[in-house]
Amino acid sequence: MILKEILHYYEMFIAFFSVSYIVFYMILAFLSYYAIKKHMNARYFIHDEILAKSNYVTGVSVVAPAFNEGANVVYNVKSLLSLTYPKFEVVIVNDGSTDDTLEKLIREFEMVKVDFFYEEKIVTQPVRGHYKSTNPVYSKLLVVDKENGKSKADASNAGINSSKYPLFLCTDVDCILKSDTIIKLAKPFMESKKRVIATGAGIRISNSCEVKDGFLVKVHFPSGWYPRFQELEYVRAFLFGRMAWSQINGLLLVSGGLGMFDKEIAIAAGGYWHKSLGEDMELITRMRKYMYDNKLPFSIKYIPESLCWTEVPATKEILIRQRVRWARGLIQTLYLHKNLFFNKKYGKLGFLILPYFFAFEFMVPILELLGVIILILCFLFVDVNYEFFFYLTFLVYMFYLTITVISIVLDDLLYKNYANVKEILILLVMAIIEPILYHPVNVYASLKGYWHFFRQKEQAWGNMQRQGFNTTKKK
Repeated sequence: MILKEILHYYEMFIAFFSVSYIVFYMILAFLSYYAIKKHMNARYFIHDEILAKSNYVTGVSVVAPAFNEGANVVYNVKSLLSLTYPKFEVVIVNDGSTDDTLEKLIREFEMVKVDFFYEEKIVTQPVRGHYKSTNPVYSKLLVVDKENGKSKADASNAGINSSKYPLFLCTDVDCILKSDTIIKLAKPFMESKKRVIATGAGIRISNSCEVKDGFLVKVHFPSGWYPRFQELEYVRAFLFGRMAWSQINGLLLVSGGLGMFDKEIAIAAGGYWHKSLGEDMELITRMRKYMYDNKLPFSIKYIPESLCWTEVPATKEILIRQRVRWARGLIQTLYLHKNLFFNKKYGKLGFLILPYFFAFEFMVPILELLGVIILILCFLFVDVNYEFFFYLTFLVYMFYLTITVISIVLDDLLYKNYANVKEILILLVMAIIEPILYHPVNVYASLKGYWHFFRQKEQAWGNMQRQGFNTTKKK
């Protein structure tokens, strides 16, 4: 019977794919452990205190796009201005907000429109003006007002064009950065013998945390179901996955919420692509391609420390909207750079990094959907090898659970982000039920994103309906 033969080959393929997946992640686990150990041993090569007081550090421009962020933009700007670093500026880009974002900035920081030499090295939507404060206290602040570009990428490019320093740190207005963030991210640029073109670091969830005037007062464990599931994702992705890729100089994703870049290379590569829905990944891919094309040695570094807190989707609807955009950004980047696959000119980018993202990031939701369809048909029409199905599923589940538990324990041992054992136990329970309750939502969102991509359905940089930051106290 044809269906039975299909099931047989499907079982063989899934078994091979699952074993490959597990082996690959075991390698990543060892790489991550080695990289973290190496970072902890070398973290005082140049003391942060020395950089904080030095007049010879590399200047950094903090670029933060803002679209309808009136709820918390003032608090966030105050937080950014308080960062510890001797040479930096804060560039806020008002991306054609329809709320009172610009008005609040002008009023709170005593700003006026100024003559500004604006060189459009990266093409963007028209810039309407630049604003500086009349108060010397806010001399490091620059506000760029532009027409809406329907993407974070376009707003970021306007900020890069307006920035004055050779490094830029791209973040989001809803993010709260640790005071020494610039120091941590800029250090690899000054320490490394090889040219560093980008650095990233860990991001944590600010939902349920106590925030006052843009400053993180106290970290609390997320109270909602969806933020808690995302806490698991963030711990695995930032501490485990990206640290391993950093060790082999294979990072393809520096988070749009917290990433520092070499401005010269970013501009030479064309800046953020304004049509991209995964602008951070796409920019890194082009920067890597530029370095390979010009035969320039480079590295991209990741720092295994939590330097940024951000508000994540608190409801299923907003989460799906975000993940649809992420999925579209992934397939968009892979399709745009398909000529790099298995091209010997691009080394590990073409033979390892991009194939990994295609096989283990892009293909997984599709394979899961096909698997469900095939299993349903087989349950109805042919005899299924239930024992094989059970053991394979159990193996993958236990491997996932082991990786998640290791990530949680390692994170707590290194950074003590949780207040007590109860919070860790809650997170472990969430890890147990994540594949059943949360993972299907992500699969659905990914497939929906792929469908929108193939239908070429337009999706703009949307508003995540943030609650805003206020002083909150846990009861």
